[in-house]
Amino acid sequence: MADLSLYSVEALLILDGEGKRIYAKYYHGPHEDPEQASQQHKSVKQQLDFESRLFKKTHKQNADILFFEDSLVLYKEYVDVSLYLVGSADENELVLQQALAALRDSLELVLATGIDRKNILEHYDMAALVIDETIDDGVILETDPATIASRVTKPPSKDVPINIELSEKGLLSAWGFAKNKLAERLQQGL
Repeated sequence: MADLSLYSVEALLILDGEGKRIYAKYYHGPHEDPEQASQQHKSVKQQLDFESRLFKKTHKQNADILFFEDSLVLYKEYVDVSLYLVGSADENELVLQQALAALRDSLELVLATGIDRKNILEHYDMAALVIDETIDDGVILETDPATIASRVTKPPSKDVPINIELSEKGLLSAWGFAKNKLAERLQQGL
């Protein structure tokens, strides 16, 4: 039986329609031996090379999961962007599939006009927050898209004008209100 670990994601990639990097994040668990860690994630040049080979292998294919260079890769291709979730070869593909589905669905919720290159680049901060709320250091934190989207988006602020009366009556009213609240707090024992 394989060693069980929470660190199930090795990389999360978003590549454009030409295979160029839009977003890439590689994860290494704290328990991994640096000498035994996969060599494809060592330098940026090796990462870009891995991404290029992966894109050539998956572009315009009809599948959504494959084994690629000793890794399990799940991906979803859109018109001009592809989402990739890379895990170890012995990882449970259903868990990774659920994480990719949560990421995809929460991106669709947050990016109101859909998942495409232009929209991701315009709302890069929101996309990065969605990824960080879904996966942290290779650990899948959340798989409910609504929960992820609610953590990322701010509630709409209502621009209600606040009338502050600075006359003597207004200041006395504010002072009386504050005094009453303080008295209530002291009676409750703070």
